Amino acid sequence: MPSLQNSLEMPAGLPAAPRLILVHKQATSGRVRFLCLPKGILAFQPLPELSALRDEGYSPTVHMHPVALVREAELRLGLPEEGLIPDGEFSAWVDTPAGDVPVLLALFSGIDPPFAVAERCRGRFIALTEARHLSDVERNLLRRVYEHLLG
Repeated sequence: MPSLQNSLEMPAGLPAAPRLILVHKQATSGRVRFLCLPKGILAFQPLPELSALRDEGYSPTVHMHPVALVREAELRLGLPEEGLIPDGEFSAWVDTPAGDVPVLLALFSGIDPPFAVAERCRGRFIALTEARHLSDVERNLLRRVYEHLLG
């Protein structure tokens, strides 16, 4: 299977390959759990060192919708179509040495988190309180997602 990175290469002048945060939000309780992969919470490539989260008001000239990235993630994770729901209302930007990187959001559509999927990709679902091992940028991204989802 081609790598997600290669399939999402951007032409010159556009942002670097986007990253995706994958979340499960329990419909009845509002419990939020993030898919944490072996290299962090950004599917499927970690951010380079020296990355910094841009201010929430930052708005580049190029806006991205997560639908294509979400479909690629479904295929890579072995999920059925519509196993992930893109959240077009959320976006964040990270300043990296290679340029701005958009961070987008998708939610698992099932009633329960797909624990078997997490296991297959050597990941696990974590709550925000279990994110201490992540970088400052990733923890701040999770905080933004959490605030976005719960208002």
